[in-house]
Amino acid sequence: MIVDDEVLLRSCMQRILESEPDIDVPVACDGPAALEAIELHRPDVVLLDLRMPEVDGFAVLAGLGALTDPPAVAILTTFLADEDIAAALGSGAKGFLLKDATPQELVHAVRVLASGGTVLSPQAARIVVGGYLGTGPGHGGGAGPAYDELDPALDAGLEARLDSLTDREHQVLDLLAEGLTNADIGRRLLLSASTTKEYVSAILAKLGLANRVQAAVVATHRATHRAGHRTAHRAASPPGRPRPPALAGTGTR
Repeated sequence: MIVDDEVLLRSCMQRILESEPDIDVPVACDGPAALEAIELHRPDVVLLDLRMPEVDGFAVLAGLGALTDPPAVAILTTFLADEDIAAALGSGAKGFLLKDATPQELVHAVRVLASGGTVLSPQAARIVVGGYLGTGPGHGGGAGPAYDELDPALDAGLEARLDSLTDREHQVLDLLAEGLTNADIGRRLLLSASTTKEYVSAILAKLGLANRVQAAVVATHRATHRAGHRTAHRAASPPGRPRPPALAGTGTR
């Protein structure tokens, strides 16, 4: 289900999603009709706009909390604000998507949410991990570094805990960053459901994280930081000098 007050936008999104053989959109509506429509149609996934004039997304999220089996909700937004992300995730949202997402990203997000995974746009992931590391706006009284410049090493304890993970736990963490469910991770790594669950629990315990969303954004940001560090290192190499060959097994965890 799509809940947005912009008729054109929700109609376009509905057409995109219903062009897929495995996705059905029973209704697309605005805020006032949302809760009644959700109770009637019981969708697996709701794409929810936060900023609507009469009944906003936070009111809809609060109403969903009363359902015994609420749908997975991803927030649709044009502009990201860290306080909105924190409030929405705290109210049960499973993801954040920008309204300029491509059709492919939209379809992928719905499938991930339907399978029990989480979805965060890269911009939202940077904001969430910035809040977790205590380096984003509002932390320490200063503006903090730009979100795309955050370094997980700023939290020395977190970096040490990441290094304490086993190779298999790093593999599972990478797949959590892709938004995969335990069942998907198990199929990818040829593990049983119970073994996969044990790995996820061990990762959360070792990293001191509360949930899969935190694990996913930490892993995503760490991979982005390492890729940027490698790029900067290559750019700083003196001209004319051959670059050393890549070592086997040194890919991003």
